[in-house]
Amino acid sequence: MVDGTCTDAFSPLRDLLETNLTNGEDAGASVAVVHDGELVVDLWGGEARLGVPWTRDTITQVWSVTKTMAALTLLTQVERGLIDLDAPVAEYWPEFGAAGKEGVLVRQLLGHTSGVPGWTPPVTVEDICDLEKSEAILADQEPWYEAGSAPAYQLICHGHLIDGVVRGATGRTVADILHTDIMGPLGGGFRLGVPAEELDLCADLLAPPPSTIDFAALGPDHFLLRAILNPLLDADTCNGAAWRQSAVGGAGGHGNARGIAQAQALLSHGGEYGGVRLLSPETIARVLEVQAEGPDLLLVFPMRFGMGYALPMEMAPAIPAGRVCWWTGYGGAIVVNDLDTRTTIAYAPNKLADHMVSSPRTDGYVRTAFECVGRP
Repeated sequence: MVDGTCTDAFSPLRDLLETNLTNGEDAGASVAVVHDGELVVDLWGGEARLGVPWTRDTITQVWSVTKTMAALTLLTQVERGLIDLDAPVAEYWPEFGAAGKEGVLVRQLLGHTSGVPGWTPPVTVEDICDLEKSEAILADQEPWYEAGSAPAYQLICHGHLIDGVVRGATGRTVADILHTDIMGPLGGGFRLGVPAEELDLCADLLAPPPSTIDFAALGPDHFLLRAILNPLLDADTCNGAAWRQSAVGGAGGHGNARGIAQAQALLSHGGEYGGVRLLSPETIARVLEVQAEGPDLLLVFPMRFGMGYALPMEMAPAIPAGRVCWWTGYGGAIVVNDLDTRTTIAYAPNKLADHMVSSPRTDGYVRTAFECVGRP
């Protein structure tokens, strides 16, 4: 049931994927590990759709792992001197400075403390797929709370906020830079906006079981409800061609583990991987600067965010301590960059678990990979 390659040292990861595909924990998935400059794990298996096998080039929606790809894109523009992480967002996106947001900094936006975790006016899925329209709405609205005072996870709009900054600073979209400057040289495997001719590569998402979150107890004005319902994204919507072809950088990226791991390995490998250098160690070090720590006003859980990535924290027991930056996606996808061991781990499933920050299935892949690396 498992295809691809892995070195002998990582055979437990192959065994785990095979077990999960056999027992139904996974329907289809890919797992990849880059370690010390080599792609030591590139595995896939199961079904992309009913009766359609998962292949080397199958891609699936990885939800909020997309945020790390958007952050990586912005960081490459920091490296080029086009964006200053300590500058106000309004320096690059003047419209964003409206309604009391003139002091919000780029680093606060990357660290989920912008004060804008969602849209205030009602928006549709079609609205948020129109990036310029939905970014303009975010720019016009008042913040939900004082920027910088606490984390409030930018659930869906995070990619729109990054795109507004990048577009203003460079004249190019996040999707254009990501595809042309990053994924192209590194061999592809991730799309923010799937071209029509590649739609057949997409695996269908399988809906998760009912959430264990007691939404009724949160109250109608809670940030999580305000963000998750405006607009509501479900598996049926996300399996549609219109959504897959959009470029929603907070949730809508489609990729396989190999493509994600090889791009994110730029973080774990000092800015260069596969002969492609896009970041300096100095820029990468800024990712690890804590921007927000404490109870998240949207996710409820205690969170610890650097710039564009989460950092090690109690809510993610499988993530090791040290110079590590990572993030996960609704349902279970994950990418982990360990700068101390020059390791990047990625997992991309199409069967969604009841997973927000941590779950046994995803934690199992992360722990097994790090055991193979010899990471304590």
